[in-house]
Amino acid sequence: MTRTERLLELLQILRAQRYPITASTLSERLGISVRSIYRDIKTLQHQGVCIEGGAGIGYIVKSDFHLPPLNLSHEEINAITLGLNWVSHNTDYDFKNIARTALAKIHAVIPGELQNLIESQSYLIGPSENNEIFFAGIRNAIKKRHRIKIKYCDKNDTYSSRVIWPIGLVYMESCWLLVAWCEMRNDFRHFRTDKIEEMIQLDSLYSESRTVLLKKWRIKEGICEGKEY
Repeated sequence: MTRTERLLELLQILRAQRYPITASTLSERLGISVRSIYRDIKTLQHQGVCIEGGAGIGYIVKSDFHLPPLNLSHEEINAITLGLNWVSHNTDYDFKNIARTALAKIHAVIPGELQNLIESQSYLIGPSENNEIFFAGIRNAIKKRHRIKIKYCDKNDTYSSRVIWPIGLVYMESCWLLVAWCEMRNDFRHFRTDKIEEMIQLDSLYSESRTVLLKKWRIKEGICEGKEY
């Protein structure tokens, strides 16, 4: 995560504590050194966050400290909640938790009447039957620009082994499509993630930038900038 994301995460942890939490515990939670925790706490204090405590004692945010409220409308809250609830039902375990954490953060910084709106949401997402066992690995490969090797079953139940360059995920018709450059076909291909039987993330990176590949794919598919797929 970026330092900004880390500072926000640290603030959320501190705000959730009823009693002081030590720098060593915070370092374990965030996966950084104790020294970095001290620096981050000083940064938050300089930005006006009322953090009390010290080394060997622990840290806690004063109970009267509040983040400025987000100025969101009822419909904006409905849209955000619906989107995050959808993610929490249709992705991998890590992404589901990220969506739930994001929703909790929004809940913490909106006025009380909007908090009630989240808790009594009218738009609901049903359970998903998708078994996205490779979803987290695919996301990781996209992020790190790693080539992956897959065993794939196509619509004719024919199996093939491919080495591909994963560049994006598209949700269509109740399934996820992996957009990738296929080394065997020397062209872009779409793979249903629920049809991937095996996947190995290779150590090597693909040679072209993901941004360039996405642009080429958009041109090939006739997708203009800003147009929904």
